[in-house]
Order: sequence, then structure tokens, then C-alpha cells
Amino acid sequence: MDFRDIDRLNRRDMIRSAAMLGAGAAFMQPLPLLAQAGSLADVRKAAEAGKEASIKRIRDWIALPSIAAEDRNMPEGAAYFAELAKDAGFTHVEVVPTDGHPGVFATLDVGAPRTVGLYLMYDVKQYDAAEWSSPPLEGKIVERKDLGTTMVGRGSANHKGPEGTFLAALHAIRAAGRKLPVNLVLVCEGEEEIGSPHFRQLVTKPNVLAALKKCDGVFMPTAMQGLDGNATIELGAKGIIELELIASGEKWGRGPKKDVHSSLKAMLDSPAWRLVQALQTLVTPDGNTPAIDGWFENVRKLTEHEKAMIRNSISPSSEAEFRDAFGITHWIDDLPFDEAMIRLAEQPTVNIEGLVAGYTGPGGKTVLPGRAVAKLDLRLVPNQTRAEATKKLRTHLDKRGFADVEVNVSGGYDPTETPEDSRLIRAEIATYKKLGVRPDLSVRLAGSWPGGTFTQPPVSVPVGRFGLSTGGNAHAPDEYYLIDSINPKVAGLVDSTMGYVEFLYTLASLK
Repeated sequence: MDFRDIDRLNRRDMIRSAAMLGAGAAFMQPLPLLAQAGSLADVRKAAEAGKEASIKRIRDWIALPSIAAEDRNMPEGAAYFAELAKDAGFTHVEVVPTDGHPGVFATLDVGAPRTVGLYLMYDVKQYDAAEWSSPPLEGKIVERKDLGTTMVGRGSANHKGPEGTFLAALHAIRAAGRKLPVNLVLVCEGEEEIGSPHFRQLVTKPNVLAALKKCDGVFMPTAMQGLDGNATIELGAKGIIELELIASGEKWGRGPKKDVHSSLKAMLDSPAWRLVQALQTLVTPDGNTPAIDGWFENVRKLTEHEKAMIRNSISPSSEAEFRDAFGITHWIDDLPFDEAMIRLAEQPTVNIEGLVAGYTGPGGKTVLPGRAVAKLDLRLVPNQTRAEATKKLRTHLDKRGFADVEVNVSGGYDPTETPEDSRLIRAEIATYKKLGVRPDLSVRLAGSWPGGTFTQPPVSVPVGRFGLSTGGNAHAPDEYYLIDSINPKVAGLVDSTMGYVEFLYTLASLK
């Protein structure tokens, strides 16, 4: 993990490199001018000629925010991406309805021996424009010290920038008069930022499933470089369940059904305290370890090899930089740093995202709330499943007399694991090395993405995230994506475009 690159960290990527292999090794060499000469020089020339069009493509896409949590521009977002796919050369493109927001399915069959899958998303997180230094939908070009020129906008890093860069690679290959070296199968969803609740419907649609099962693997275009130039290769990711727990006088049959004066607490039960008591049963008294009945029955512990990968990743300065980045002084149970990092990768979690009840504005309002809500996320590790974990949570609450506490699951998916020796991972390693970028193998992302939908039946193919370049502030104000790099180790837009080109050709040739 590049602990110096602090402002890039977000809910997925801040701990994506918690278990890297060989991070202490010397950097191989500065990032070369990719394919400036040799067999792909014509593609690079086309990528350079198309740079301004690529910038405009990403900026125009940012200008249309599809926000699933707000039901904002969702049909428009799917239709817009469908047009982007057609423009990039996909010959079969369809918008696929689900019980939630639509997805997009596309194929590009060039008759190649190998077929590769793509996972993309067109939705973005919410934003408050007042918190941004430039309008979040403008895609403004902003200089960033020690990095170069960046595009600032909601979705620029997560993930419209990298996805737009991959589309630029397809444009460059076609503009050079070449045929793609692999066939492509693409699925793009609009609910990733709310836990992908209907993504499985998209993936298991008969024609989509049939196409995906032909793939050697599925990858998500992502800016994976740190400021040292190294790129993380994740061998998995934790799963997640996003949910609300709700305690109310109406469901409980005790306490008020609406907010009442707080003086009445002397004679009335409190739904807010009811929720607090239910929450306390979910974890150990320190709040650090899940205590839900049966929670650890199927948890797969890390192997000694995986633990060694994590320990090998830690440099002498890592702990101090990590503590400084997050303003912390202690790890859970005062663990040594290597044990804390192992726990990060290995441990399932029960986390409170937010608690809301009654009045939370300035001053006091002296009310007894009739309803209290806790937003939780539960991170899952192999071999847990969303279905198992949700059932165990409900059973746990019922057993303790909290049958009235509602469990409203809004989204989630199972953990992801990909074999280290799969063709997809070997192609990632080979591509990075060819480009002078050191690949750092990570046991698993401690954050989450729905790759498990592909690794598990009925699809059952390897997954990964791949890409050069960097970005940051995902889900936060002033999100950015690198366009022109002044760091010789980190790829700007054209070099990142060529990185995807090299990856496709490596996938096609790898035995």
C-alpha cells in the first residue's frame, strides 16, 4: 500500500493493498513511454490523436450523474452508456431491465480464440456541491502538486475515468485499423453504489450468462497505481451486506408511535433505547468482534502463505504513515501492526454507518422518539454468504426477543476469490511487468465489489481489477482522475489507454 498517497483512499481502495506481496522490493524502473516504438506504435499514435476526444468523453459522462440512492437519471444513465458502448464498437448492445435500475449488456465478437469479460458501472455516489472547490459535474482540469493535471468531478475516479480510458483503448485500436485481439463481453450495472441488489438478475439473464460463461475471466477497469508507480493485484475482496435496523413503537407495541415530549419517558418505553440494546447484542462489549450466533462457523482463516504475503508487504515506515493518515494511535487490542493488517484482511465485521432518532439539530428539543434507525454494513469473508449471514442476523435478534426490530436489507453480495495461477491474474502480472510497473499481489480487498457474482456459479470465472494511472477522493468532495502525469512512475491518460491495449494483447497471447 502506498501510505503516502493518502488522499486517494476511499471505502474500497483505502485498504485494497492491505496484504501486498513484496512491497519492500525496489521499483523496477520508471514507467516507459508505452509502445512508442514496436508492434503497437500505430495504436499509440491513434491514442495520442484521440486524447482530446477521450477527455471530452469522460467529461461529458461526468456531466450526467446517475445516482441510484436518489433514483436520479437512472434510465438516462443506462441509455447514455449504451451509446458509449456502440460508439466504441460493440456490435450487440442492449439495455436490460431488472426489478431495480437497468443494466447494459454488450458484446464485440471478432472471431478471436479468446473471450474476455468486462464489468463496468454507470452509477455514482451522491454529492453536496457546496463541499466542492469546483462544480462536481463540470469535469474541470485542475493542477495537482507532484502529480500533474487531473479532472475533478463526481465519478471521475470511481469509475468513469478508468472506464472511459478503456473505451479510449478500443477507439485507438480501431483507429489504427486493427482488429481486437480478443472478443469482449460487457455487463454494466447502475446499482453498484447501493450494494448491487439486482445485479445477479442482469448476469443470469440467459443470453448474458451464456456469453459470460465463454470468458476466460472478467475484469473491471480501475486506476490501480500508487504514487510509487506500483500497481496492486487483488486476489479477492470481502463481501458486504448493507441494511437498516429499525425499532419503532408501532412495530414493538410499546413506547410511542410518534415523537412525544421527553417528560413522558418516566412512564413510556423508548424505541431508541430498544434499538441500542439490540445493537449491543451484535458485537462483543468492545464493539470489535461480531457476536451474532454462528457468525464464524464458515469463516475461512488466512493460510500461512497469505499471512506471509501480508507481513512481507510491511515496510518500517508503513505503520507511522498509516497512523498519521487516519489520525489514530492504537490498533484493536493494541495488536502489533502486522497482526492488525492480518486482522484487516481476515476478519468479518459489523459496522454502524449511522444512527438516527428524534431531533439532531441545534440545541435541544426534548422529545422521546417513536422510531430509531441504524444503518449497518456487514463485511463478509470467504466462505460466508449474504444469504447465510442475513438469516443468522434475523435468527439472532429473534432469539433475544427483538423480533419487532426490522431488518431491511438494501443490497450486498458474497465475497470474491480468484486463483493466483488463473490466466487473468497471470496476464495482469505479465502486463504490468512488461510496462515496467511492479505488480503487488494482495490477499484481498478489505472493501467490496460484486466480483463474487462472476466467480461463483453459475458463471464461475476468475475476476480482477486492472489498470494504470491514479485518482482519489472517491465518494468525497473533489474526486479526481489523473490526465497528464508529471510523475514518471505513474501513467497519465494516454499511457493508461495503452496499458489496456497491452493487457488485451497479453490476454490473447498468454498460454
